[in-house]
Amino acid sequence: DVDSVIDLHGMRQEEAHFALISFLHRAQNSGHGVVLVVTGKGGSAVNNGLFEERGVLRRMVPHWLRLPDLRSLVIGFEEASPQHGGSGALYVRLRRRRGAG
Repeated sequence: DVDSVIDLHGMRQEEAHFALISFLHRAQNSGHGVVLVVTGKGGSAVNNGLFEERGVLRRMVPHWLRLPDLRSLVIGFEEASPQHGGSGALYVRLRRRRGAG
């Protein structure tokens, strides 16, 4: 079961990184155990900028989830099942808040 969802696709890297960190902190404070992070699959887009790289969030979110600033929140993550977005989304398992229950 997924307790909460954030959809990052379409965001720029800096915006997505900040949104992800804020979302994970709120989710943990709410006692959520598993959340869904939608990155998008990074397919081609019609109005793509010439120098815009596709699939950046799909690659960067796993990297961010491994960084020390999120290690205190995240136990682990895995690719979502097809009904939740498959390779364009991740299930993220959160640590319980210290002092909670």
